[in-house]
Amino acid sequence: MKLPPSSKNWLTIIGSIIAGINLVLIIVLFIISTIFNNANTNLGLFIYIILPGFLILGLLLIPVGMIRERKKIRRSLIKEEARFPRIDLNDPRHRNAFIIFTITSIIVFFLSTLGSFQAFHITESVEFCGTLCHQVMEPEYTAYQSSPHANVACVECHVGSGASWYVKSKLSGLHQVFAVMTNSYPRPIETPLHDLRPARETCEKCHWPQKFYARKLWTNKYFLADSLNTEWDIMLQMKTGPEYSGLGLREGIHWHINPAVKIEYISDNDKRENITYVKYTNKSTGEVHIYRNDSDPISDSLLSVSTTRTMDCIDCHNRPSHNYNSPPVYFDKAMLTGAVSKNIPFFKKVAMGILRDTFRDKDTALMKIKDSITDFYKSGYNDFYTKNKDLIDNSVTAVQKAFIQNTFPKMKVTYDNYPEHIGHLESDGCFRCHNDVFKAADGHKISRDCNLCHSIIGQGKQGMMEYTNIRENLEFKHPKYIGTAWKEANCSECHRYLY
Repeated sequence: MKLPPSSKNWLTIIGSIIAGINLVLIIVLFIISTIFNNANTNLGLFIYIILPGFLILGLLLIPVGMIRERKKIRRSLIKEEARFPRIDLNDPRHRNAFIIFTITSIIVFFLSTLGSFQAFHITESVEFCGTLCHQVMEPEYTAYQSSPHANVACVECHVGSGASWYVKSKLSGLHQVFAVMTNSYPRPIETPLHDLRPARETCEKCHWPQKFYARKLWTNKYFLADSLNTEWDIMLQMKTGPEYSGLGLREGIHWHINPAVKIEYISDNDKRENITYVKYTNKSTGEVHIYRNDSDPISDSLLSVSTTRTMDCIDCHNRPSHNYNSPPVYFDKAMLTGAVSKNIPFFKKVAMGILRDTFRDKDTALMKIKDSITDFYKSGYNDFYTKNKDLIDNSVTAVQKAFIQNTFPKMKVTYDNYPEHIGHLESDGCFRCHNDVFKAADGHKISRDCNLCHSIIGQGKQGMMEYTNIRENLEFKHPKYIGTAWKEANCSECHRYLY
């Protein structure tokens, strides 16, 4: 079978070689991945995205070279030929070229269809999002794996359904790839994401507002930084809905996303932590209340040019899948589960003293945690250390493990970089609005009363707990005596930075 003269040029030959080599590599790697059942993201990236890209480049070079060569041949002929090629299947050369083109086109079409399908699934996978740019996404991917949404793919929230948001996400991805290649991405990654798809189009696909009716009982165990690592329990009735579920969303925490209510606000920065203006609209009655913060007023001129944000799930549940726990939180969890022993005197106090430091990298942090804790017990409790070395070593390992799951020095990620707005312990959270400062012209105010959201029905040390019935509430008692300071200041003023 003879090829046309126009195919005899270096550009076409180089294109054929590039296409052939990449086709062979794709087939070989595909066979290897199939035989060894290897679903590695990087291997899939080469099989379905990178190598096919070079294959297509080679295929494009073939006709480009032939067109250029044909022009040269035409210019060298005395008789002017037709500008467009003629196809005569009775001519063996035309017939051979047509057969080769048809077979090649079918193969390329089949492979491109298969490759496009696989490429789509790879780029939509959790592994692609979390591991391809390892250093950048390590904090988010690590936190995600321990989150309530660990079995929900990243794209379900970050992209959602529909072609428009898919295209938008891929265009945004190109910018992110460029930032990674040029090492120009911020550390830590800035949040919140202002171009994220609205929660009503993602979160509410599973968590629809009508679902949140019943109240729930929430129990947590804390450990004090004393010699006994004393337990302190607190039991809360969380008022996610009204007392009687049949009343729907008329009251309770999830009243904020009641479809009949619209809450808008303005924050004086991109973090949405310092709120200066709140507007409440009752869609059913048309009732409107506008609340302003007298201690941090917003001028009418600034208000006129500011864009209000309509409150949705993400304004409270802002870390639904990527939450970084503070040292007290992840330490208490480790001690609760037994990973850290409660029988080591002052262990929480020692650990908190170390974990408040800032480390330049992970290895330095792990070494400092181990050496500091070990040195403390060797110097001050040598007899105890000698008898309980394995117990201390195992507890140190558990603290190190918890640390690397929540702190990422290379990306400068710590818990206070990404505060969670649920509650009010380590960030202002609810108190961003519920602070008795926001007032409307008619005298209405946004109350700071803790019992709006929860009631304490049990608190205290183990064996010395005080309780009340489900329809009453206890006054909060701080584990360490601080007088009435807890009534006058936000919890986060201490808990966000001191431990």
